[in-house]
Amino acid sequence: MKRYEQLVELLATDIRNGRLAPGTRLPSIRTLTARHGLSASTAFKAYYRLEEKGLVRARPRSGYYVTALAMQQLAAPARGRATRHAGKASARVAPRLDVSELVFSVLGAAQDPDIVPLGSAFAASSLFPLQRLGKSLARTARHIHGQDAVAHLPQGDPVLREQIALRYLAMGMPQAAEEVIVTSGALEGLNLCLTAVARPGDLVAIESPGFYAGLQALERLRMKALEIPVHPQGGLDLGALAEALKRHPVRACWFMTSFQNPMGASLSMEKKQALVALLASHDVPLIEDDVYGELYFSNRSPLPAKAFDRKGLVMHCSSFSKTLAPGYRVGWVSPGRFGQQVERLKLMTTLSASLPAQLAIADYLQHGGYDKHLRRLRHAMESQLSSLLAAVARHFPEGVRVSRPAGGYFVWVEFAEGFDALALHEAALAHGISVAPGPIFSARRQFRHCLRLNYGHPWDARFEAAMQTLGRLIRLQVPYA
Repeated sequence: MKRYEQLVELLATDIRNGRLAPGTRLPSIRTLTARHGLSASTAFKAYYRLEEKGLVRARPRSGYYVTALAMQQLAAPARGRATRHAGKASARVAPRLDVSELVFSVLGAAQDPDIVPLGSAFAASSLFPLQRLGKSLARTARHIHGQDAVAHLPQGDPVLREQIALRYLAMGMPQAAEEVIVTSGALEGLNLCLTAVARPGDLVAIESPGFYAGLQALERLRMKALEIPVHPQGGLDLGALAEALKRHPVRACWFMTSFQNPMGASLSMEKKQALVALLASHDVPLIEDDVYGELYFSNRSPLPAKAFDRKGLVMHCSSFSKTLAPGYRVGWVSPGRFGQQVERLKLMTTLSASLPAQLAIADYLQHGGYDKHLRRLRHAMESQLSSLLAAVARHFPEGVRVSRPAGGYFVWVEFAEGFDALALHEAALAHGISVAPGPIFSARRQFRHCLRLNYGHPWDARFEAAMQTLGRLIRLQVPYA
């Protein structure tokens, strides 16, 4: 038995015998290494294994604690170790979701404007035509009448919906304007779609790693998460999904098929078509998060999975927040055969997205040169990606893996097993730098040795210095000592 396995067994026995009760704080890594004559990497590996078993949970800036369900976990049959990207990947049902506190603690600490935002989910405001949008807002707001505020509830402004329908047509996938529902950002649309097709207790397939807001939505609605592996190059593992659909009563899927957050991975056109056919054979709806679809670096826009939908099962959600108007909170849904449910849910919750913001964006789409702006934005993002990748090569240790997306905002960085991205996050914050550690993208807090970096900001000396500092902090951790 390896030394970390011996330590796992020792601590599990203490938990089983009640010497370590639920809620008890476990010894620090420093204490463990001194007490048992272990290396820090061995101690970390033991705690990671206990965390995978559900016996302990890490609390940011506090340490490891015995979970409330630890005794039940020890009494239950042992579960297999979670697979990552090596070998055969499989879907896993997550335990009761409890990710929000970790997400809030990580993201809340990085909102200081003086922090270098490598962990941010947003791009620099300087990349968007906010002054030109402001002119559209001022011009259209002068002509709003009282009746306008209620005339088109809940679908949204008809001119904006017509402009969105034209965007679909330009991609070669006609959608009637009457089928589009304007929402308060894509996140509202995604949540409305989820509520339309699933209920508390239902099992929803999500990506692993995947968008943390999806995990939080399932947690809030008391739904269960079935994690489907995502690979940095090929995207969602369709084989794992097919097996999961055979074995589990999946009520819906929530996937990002192009430039996925956090990996930046995309499904090929063939795989998107196969995904839609697979879900259609099981009559399972797909909530497609496509907020980065217009941020491609190739010569042609990637079609969403919605383009291959013939049964109305794909609920396509997108937004102008990532491409044009951050802060305006205007998104939309093309909900297929679930349109009536989504409309009624919107009436029951928010009634309508902001009318002035809708009118301003509609005016800009008609007169502001949106496609010209998108070409500039894509060029900037591609250039910034190249700068980030070059900085990784200069400053990070050899052996670090980094994804190379063909669009979007993000790269995924994978270190050796035993690396602690949460510890790096805390150390980086102390130096005025944010990163997004892997566990916030997993229902089971996997990917502790991974992190997401944002390249949505113009590259300058400040970002270069931040990458140099990160490289130094990374080398301080045991695997690279």
